[in-house]
Amino acid sequence: MSPTIAEIESLKARYTAAGQDHLFTFYEDLTPEEQTTFLNQLDKLDIERVNQIFKKAVATSRNSNNKNQNLEPLPDDVFDSVLDTNEDKIKEWEKLGFNMIAQNKVCAILMAGGQGTRLGSSAPKGCYDIHLPSGKSLFQLQAERILRLQKVAQDIRKPKMKFATETFFKQHNYFGLKEENVIFFEQGTLPALTYEGKVLMETKSTLAVAPNGNGGMYVALRKEKIFESMIARNISYVHVYCVDNCLVRVADPIFIGYCISKNVDCGTKVVRRIDPHESAGVIALRDGKFIAIGCSEIEPAVAEQRKPNGQLTYGAASIANHFYTVDFLKHVESFENELEYHIANKKIKHIDINTGELIFPSKPNGMKLELFVSGVFPFTKRMAVLEADRKDEFSPLKNGPNTACDNPETCRRDIINLYVRFVEKAGGTVIPGEGDSFDNLSFEISPLVSYSGEGLEKLKGKTIKAPFIFETPADLDKFY
Repeated sequence: MSPTIAEIESLKARYTAAGQDHLFTFYEDLTPEEQTTFLNQLDKLDIERVNQIFKKAVATSRNSNNKNQNLEPLPDDVFDSVLDTNEDKIKEWEKLGFNMIAQNKVCAILMAGGQGTRLGSSAPKGCYDIHLPSGKSLFQLQAERILRLQKVAQDIRKPKMKFATETFFKQHNYFGLKEENVIFFEQGTLPALTYEGKVLMETKSTLAVAPNGNGGMYVALRKEKIFESMIARNISYVHVYCVDNCLVRVADPIFIGYCISKNVDCGTKVVRRIDPHESAGVIALRDGKFIAIGCSEIEPAVAEQRKPNGQLTYGAASIANHFYTVDFLKHVESFENELEYHIANKKIKHIDINTGELIFPSKPNGMKLELFVSGVFPFTKRMAVLEADRKDEFSPLKNGPNTACDNPETCRRDIINLYVRFVEKAGGTVIPGEGDSFDNLSFEISPLVSYSGEGLEKLKGKTIKAPFIFETPADLDKFY
């Protein structure tokens, strides 16, 4: 339905008052249908809030030089490490986690909004083939880890992971997961802005918009009615993780059990920093509140501080792997307007307001405003941090083939090395076959066979010669 003249004039007045009246520059050139679509887009946008977010983000960015003030390392009572904790305690956490999973109290939220642009792919990153012997994608690996948990824990309620991703899952029959247990939902968007805070236009009838960061998940959970589904399914705990970590333990019962045992609202899993200048963010305290701070925001002298045992004082590297209670996630709405937006400088194609020409900039010409999923940390009353073993649980896919690090080759290597350690822990051995080497093994254990090394007892004393793939539990009998 087309807006009335009074509604159009009211909308123009609102955007003029907000200093964004340039958006109407090409309005009279549009067809009636384009005008209606354009006005509907403007009407749905809270332009006053966009201006507020811009001002707050710019002010925060200008004050970034003061971020080392009142920075403190994590206190011992909120930090534990699987590297230093005895096996009995870890099994206690794991048992508690499995109990909650078996009672349908746990769900997983997969943050999979990013494209594989740096990988040379326009598809969602989770569809990317890292050339494992089996050819499995990250989506498939993660879905199969959930299936294995279903078997080990009897039942796990659901994962949550829009069009390309949803299509990929449908094409692969949800990788064996039940369709009703997979819910797709989208994060929100915000307009892209000039450095003066003016909204950019992608065409003469559409605004340039971008996803509002992985922290947009919190609003999306409410607006997309995901909370309603959680409540209907009696979910109490949520595991949130990023798609690009090829080693992620989805709904990790140890991590879940650990956080429940600590009675926390929010928990985060980290790995140990070895290089004080590595790019991963750091979990720490500022003014007594939990934060995730980027490595570039910490002065080198502070980043290089070490404890008496030689470990880095600020050594908890964030890997976008978090635990929440559903009650806490619902509470986020109460402090939503206080969350900190971050500025991402980007090359944004746009229509030149003066000429109507479509511009493809060669260098950053504007900003996208993003919320980080870790932005809720300062608002937690009870939080805990669990350090995982990097080689077992963190290998991100960030860059394209044949780059320096975090690429398909390193992911493939790290996954295969993990599987080799599974066999060795079970008492078996993996050796290369002809044309193979220990640095380039064609060997794989499907997550359907083992989630984290369990269930491989039949391999004790056995030698597995590559190439070989344990695709189903029945393949174990070939060595029994």
